[in-house]
Amino acid sequence: MALNQPNGYLAQPAFGAGDPVLVLHAWWGLNDTIRALCDRLAAEGFVALAPDLYHGQVADTIPGAEALAQTLNYEQAKAQVAAAADYLIDHAGPSPRGLAVIGFSLGASYALDFVAGAPDELRSVVLFYGTGDTDVGRSNAAFLGHFAANDPYESPEYVDGMEKYIQSVGRPVTFHTYPGTGHWFFEPDRPDAYNPAAAELAWERTLAFLRRDDR
Repeated sequence: MALNQPNGYLAQPAFGAGDPVLVLHAWWGLNDTIRALCDRLAAEGFVALAPDLYHGQVADTIPGAEALAQTLNYEQAKAQVAAAADYLIDHAGPSPRGLAVIGFSLGASYALDFVAGAPDELRSVVLFYGTGDTDVGRSNAAFLGHFAANDPYESPEYVDGMEKYIQSVGRPVTFHTYPGTGHWFFEPDRPDAYNPAAAELAWERTLAFLRRDDR
């Protein structure tokens, strides 16, 4: 039985089919930047779904985003992510590359939480300037990370430790650090942080990672 579409933004290629990518937004909410990313993924042949963890609310200031993030019920948000993944897998249909998840900052932490109880179909995890301490040892996924060199939210020591931990449990992992960048460097609506060159390189690396064939 087909599942009902969850609250969020769905983008798919003109021809309909494609590998599924779940996109988890930063603490700003499901804003135009995340919608545009889903559209870019669809233009590259992926079916992208971004669940709206804030149910229509969006922030454009750090205090506003902090307030929204504090309203999240952790277990409810995790369940929402899982339901969105189920819908996306069902909607996209069979995919030889499996399911991918891309998480930004707050969304990266929920992406890592999702890994622990994720379906076997999850094969690719992309983290943008976000970490976590979830057990990923039983996952089938490979990991790609994009991190800022100057980030008050994520210390280099913690990022390096997480990469070493993922390696230690036998999962493929590559973390990149982008010189001269800060948190949110990928997001064009954050003019104080956006770095076009780093963002483009991270995008190219992400596409190559999502398109790899390591079956």
